[in-house]
Amino acid sequence: MPHTRTGIAYERGGPRGRVPVVLVHAGVADRRMWDAPWSGLVTERDVVRLDLRGFGESVEPPTGPLSPVDDLLELLDSLGIGRCHLVGASFGAGVAVEAAVTRPELAESLLLSAPGGSLIAEATDQLRDFLAAEEGALADDDLDAAVEANVRWWLDGPHRAAGTAPAAMRAEVAAMQRLAFEITSSWGPVEERELDPPVLTRLGEVVAPTLVLVGAQDLDAIADTAARVASGVPGARTIEWPDAAHLPSVEHPDRFLELLRGWLEESPQTRGTNR
Repeated sequence: MPHTRTGIAYERGGPRGRVPVVLVHAGVADRRMWDAPWSGLVTERDVVRLDLRGFGESVEPPTGPLSPVDDLLELLDSLGIGRCHLVGASFGAGVAVEAAVTRPELAESLLLSAPGGSLIAEATDQLRDFLAAEEGALADDDLDAAVEANVRWWLDGPHRAAGTAPAAMRAEVAAMQRLAFEITSSWGPVEERELDPPVLTRLGEVVAPTLVLVGAQDLDAIADTAARVASGVPGARTIEWPDAAHLPSVEHPDRFLELLRGWLEESPQTRGTNR
């Protein structure tokens, strides 16, 4: 598995020639969450996926403040990618938007699936309940319970019964989340660098055509975030899937691939842009 000079693991596949597609994973996952759409997409597109620092095979702690967007931009620079379609899930959607406002020329388009991370404006009761469950489990050194809290809230979703998602899917997400806990537990305290000004105050700076995907079974904080992004980014469009929670591309990979393919094939005029 190749790594950047600072330790970011990535894969690149597919035929070169068209604008590359870059997949940025959710905070409850790593690059493996894209396995199903990846296998279909690389037959026709130049595609990159990475493990953000602290996830998957990107195990090296930062030498300074942790900055996922800087890690992403460093990777793209190392690959000679100056323009790409950015596809971000949850936390990764926040990283993608941060990249798009940091380098306005970078994003050919943005597809934001269940946008979260730095795009979340406020903690709702549902989000606070999840955080209490996760933090309580970690304080008790109960890694199993912390992992289960993430799978329960983010994959099953708060509006569906625990265990709604298929067992194999729950096991895959649990493995990715467990690995992230294990990696960062060995780091010790890490300072995090936030975009200044915050990305939420800069949505109007996004010049790339933007599509927001949200699941109706997701936390209300994510529904609120999606609405804020859709209203704040000029010309953004929103799609809601009634049968998905926080990881639509994991729950419905074939449908997600169809959506992504359609989005990539649209002309810039059809996608909409405020350039």
